[in-house]
Amino acid sequence: MKTLTGRKSSVDLLHGSILKSLVIFAIPLLFSNIFQQLYNTMDTVIIGYTLGDEALAAMGAAGAVYDLLMGFCFGIGNGLSLVTARSFGSGDMGQLKKSVATAIVIGAGTMAVITLLARFILYPFLKALHTPPEIIDQSYAYVSTITWFIAVMFAYNLCSGLLRAIGNSVMPLVFLILSSVINIILDLFFITGLGMGVRGAAVATVIAQGVSVICCLVYIGWKVKILIPRKIHFTPDGALYKEMLSQGLSMGFMNCVVGAGTAILQSGINSLGYLVIAGHTAARKLYQFLNMPFVAMSHAMSTFISQNYGAGQVKRIRKAMKCVYLYGAALALIVTLLMLFFAPAMVRLLSGSRESVVIENGALYLRIVAPALAILGMINPTRFGLQAIGQKILPILSSVIELIGKILFVAILIPKYQYMAVIFCEPVIWCFMVAELLTAFWRNPVIRGEKS
Repeated sequence: MKTLTGRKSSVDLLHGSILKSLVIFAIPLLFSNIFQQLYNTMDTVIIGYTLGDEALAAMGAAGAVYDLLMGFCFGIGNGLSLVTARSFGSGDMGQLKKSVATAIVIGAGTMAVITLLARFILYPFLKALHTPPEIIDQSYAYVSTITWFIAVMFAYNLCSGLLRAIGNSVMPLVFLILSSVINIILDLFFITGLGMGVRGAAVATVIAQGVSVICCLVYIGWKVKILIPRKIHFTPDGALYKEMLSQGLSMGFMNCVVGAGTAILQSGINSLGYLVIAGHTAARKLYQFLNMPFVAMSHAMSTFISQNYGAGQVKRIRKAMKCVYLYGAALALIVTLLMLFFAPAMVRLLSGSRESVVIENGALYLRIVAPALAILGMINPTRFGLQAIGQKILPILSSVIELIGKILFVAILIPKYQYMAVIFCEPVIWCFMVAELLTAFWRNPVIRGEKS
């Protein structure tokens, strides 16, 4: 099994200390998230310093559309890999290979449809979000280039998700570090060397991500043969296709609803002027870094619960969830203290701006949102936990709550309270989301041990 699974790089999530195994598994995920974010952050830094606030705002305005599309694709990939993790936990290697084959077929079909649809909806969508006329062409150049190669992004997410499904979170990190370095070099070449502007940042991201896909495929073929299906495994299994398609679409639509809410909120921000957009863009980039330890643990819990659910170890799942809640609360306290002292300097460093509106708004956003990360530290692992045990509707409901809340803020509160309403939007909504998710998870018959 060692040669088939790359066991030296894998973590045993089914036995031993829960917290220790979660932390060991989550650390590579954390660094993967950091280097993944470097793709966009280096774009932000280089564009902010070389092209100015207007170009930075253009990337920020495109960010909501980018997050919507990528969130849907990545959600599908993660949903498909959850079924693989359950098969691994149950020890059914034949079913595991069939799940990989099914994931490939579903993923290829889905990406073809999204690539085609994107050609028709991107520019009208940017206009619908009230993207300022002076930056809309740059925003479109960035996001349209990305979507032409959205299949590349999905391929890496699926490959790394399948490796994580069998407990290997190290090798996707190794490949991502390599591609991140390539991305930085290409950013400088395309943006400053060739003068391609924001489109150059998108081209650099696609090429760098393609390198990580190739590395993943080579490694799987060499060391993780358990994930390589044979022709027989592509034989359609109606029940498996139904389960994986519903699981993948559930996570995809959940992310899509979240992305739609972000896009709607961005439309409210876009109405406040490009300096506010620039400050919010820089603050959100920093927020994404601060959120990474929470995201890493949430993804670790997703794999942990999937494997242990497949193995029938429900008590282990309950103990793990309580550990993660405490982890999130402690981490939120640390982040809050950091933002109290360093938020303005961090916004200034990342944006390259000297405008007081950019720096003050960005710093205020970070200082107010930081304590609320304790709530987010309960939302994501609980939501992923529900998906890991096969729940498909309840996690989406939490995203619908988020979407409705953002619509109300944009329609009623942002016109009156301006950027202050933007800052409080998500923390207020998170309080409603966490109430629904905690109730759904801890009252679930599987978690209560009433149903296998």
